[in-house]
Amino acid sequence: MIQTEKTTTEHYDALLDILGRKYINSKIESPFDFINIATKGVNANVINNFRKHFNIPRHTTAEMLNISAPTIYRWVKEDKKLERNFSVQLFELADLFLYGNEVFGSQTNFFKWLELPNTALGGLEPKELLEIPNGVSKVRDLLGRIEYGVYS
Repeated sequence: MIQTEKTTTEHYDALLDILGRKYINSKIESPFDFINIATKGVNANVINNFRKHFNIPRHTTAEMLNISAPTIYRWVKEDKKLERNFSVQLFELADLFLYGNEVFGSQTNFFKWLELPNTALGGLEPKELLEIPNGVSKVRDLLGRIEYGVYS
């Protein structure tokens, strides 16, 4: 089965749909746009949109963002604008999850892979890196290697 690759524009349009165009009034053309949008402020409801789209529990999302689940609840309830670093981290996670789904062909397969120890990551599970600085980029690099058939 030959699977067609998504264009960059389609990928970032899908990312906007996932997080909610209602809360992000800018076009995304590259990961650098994450920073510009985050600096302007992003409504906390994007966290719920992310969670619902990928079917991720609040406590798991909180772990990935290095905050507590009650904090997410409070931010959403108060309609708060996220601090820039939380917004960028959420953009990067959503982008990674979307990319992982594209590489593995399904969310189920990608989520299974996230929980498997990987020798290219020193025996760590990819999901263990999601909450640490630079962890998302390491997992993304590994996905790129898998996508292009490089032994990983």
